[in-house]
Amino acid sequence: MSRPTHYSPVISRFVVSVLYHEARHRSIPMTRLTDELLLQALRGTPGWETATTLRITDDSASNTPASVIAQAA
Repeated sequence: MSRPTHYSPVISRFVVSVLYHEARHRSIPMTRLTDELLLQALRGTPGWETATTLRITDDSASNTPASVIAQAA
């Protein structure tokens, strides 16, 4: 069996339950709700800055246009 390329943390059962109910309340998928919440909470943090810098470096090496990189950040 191959190893995953990214770490996938386990989320507590209670938090999954909260996400499920909130996503149903908002009529959106849980994954979209989770992504939106994490983006709001983490944007501008040191971890965000590091990941953005690493992504720009990686994307620049693969000839990804700067406009695509800017949209993601």
